[in-house]
Amino acid sequence: MSTTAGRLLALLGLLQARAEWSGPELAARLDVTDRTIRNDVTRLRDLGYPVDSARGPGGRYRLGSGGKLPPLLLDDEEAVAVAIGLRAATAVAGIEESSARALGKLEHVLPDRLRRQVSALRSATSAGPANTDSNVEDPAVDPGLLTALATAIRDHQGLRCRYQEEMREVEPYRLVAWQRRWYLVGRDASLGGWAPFRVDWLELRTPGGRRFTPEEPPFDLTEFVVREVARTGWAVHARIRVHAPAGVVLERINPAVGTVEPVDEHTCVLVTGGDSLEVVAVWIGMLGLDFTVQDPPGLVDHLRVLARRYAAAGG
Repeated sequence: MSTTAGRLLALLGLLQARAEWSGPELAARLDVTDRTIRNDVTRLRDLGYPVDSARGPGGRYRLGSGGKLPPLLLDDEEAVAVAIGLRAATAVAGIEESSARALGKLEHVLPDRLRRQVSALRSATSAGPANTDSNVEDPAVDPGLLTALATAIRDHQGLRCRYQEEMREVEPYRLVAWQRRWYLVGRDASLGGWAPFRVDWLELRTPGGRRFTPEEPPFDLTEFVVREVARTGWAVHARIRVHAPAGVVLERINPAVGTVEPVDEHTCVLVTGGDSLEVVAVWIGMLGLDFTVQDPPGLVDHLRVLARRYAAAGG
């Protein structure tokens, strides 16, 4: 074989195809020496693949516990990136089942070290409800940070981190992907209060916090993230007086959009927000109901611009 990586792939393929091989048989199939086979087996073990051997003339090799492994070689970042993509796809209508199956197969064929990382990421994350897209650029999140957080959740390991310029000690419980953002749900180790933390605003510090004994959360953690972000986590916050009963508004909005406060039997206040004034304006227009903006003033100015634009579009 021309490269070590290609030869390792071929060696894994042979080990998958038959239960057991002698060293000379593998050397002949790959056109290398017995010594090269021994070195390549060592390389596979260093990568985490369970190759067992038996002593004797030429030695004998077979795949160990973990079943038949296809020739799949991914480094840590590649495995985490694929797992994140498949995890996100489980929330996409039409391919959720096949994405979940693919993620399970990925875990099955990876070496134990990577399988534990991907398994921790899958078991530690969930997704909020889909909603209107945004015109604001997605924040970058380090896959290594997601892996570290998922591992801390799995191992009940406290975190020390800098969050929005403040040092915090957090007991991590769940990662939630929602609205193109990642959030960590945890308890403040000193105050005991629950909070969602934007992962792209979080910087882990070393050493970490103390191990903790998890308690049963008093609410659904994914719903908690959606509710808290809708209330406090937007770049733009708005209060809209809607000229319709609260029940009518609740029937028309995704719970992720915001909260509805009844005023009387004919009106209510929608507390909502978004990544930009443009996004909030789109959401309000989709209600199909008359409304009055109470806050912020900039939203009123933007709606006036939209009103003139839509009026001009009619000719």
